[in-house]
Amino acid sequence: MKTNILSVIAITVAAWSAVPAMAADAGAPLSREQVQAELAQAQRNGDLLANAEAGLKANQVAPANYPAKAAEPGMTREQVQAELAQALRSGDIPVDSVTGLKANELAPGNYPARAAEQAKSRDQVQAELTSAMRHGALPVHGSV
Repeated sequence: MKTNILSVIAITVAAWSAVPAMAADAGAPLSREQVQAELAQAQRNGDLLANAEAGLKANQVAPANYPAKAAEPGMTREQVQAELAQALRSGDIPVDSVTGLKANELAPGNYPARAAEQAKSRDQVQAELTSAMRHGALPVHGSV
């Protein structure tokens, strides 16, 4: 009985000592004013949870009520348009939402053929096969 009580006490002490460690961030702990400022900013941006069941934030439930977030730096508009034009020319646009097939997979004759990758020579293939058999990746049934 004493060991059970001591075990419970030891676990409780360990759990309570771990709480501050989990609450502390990698940096210094935030002051009360910093936490209040972060809360106010989250309220202004709609970054607080609005629908707990769906896990949606307020800015996702009612986006018109909050300022739009600035797009992260990435590709320029011209780069995106050029990439889209290339995808349209090559047929790399998904057209079948059920199967996920692209236009060049559904109608390959309508699009230019893709450049074939450099094929391996016969000697390279035989060397890979011999290596795979030596390492046990393939069963050995005869000579190569």
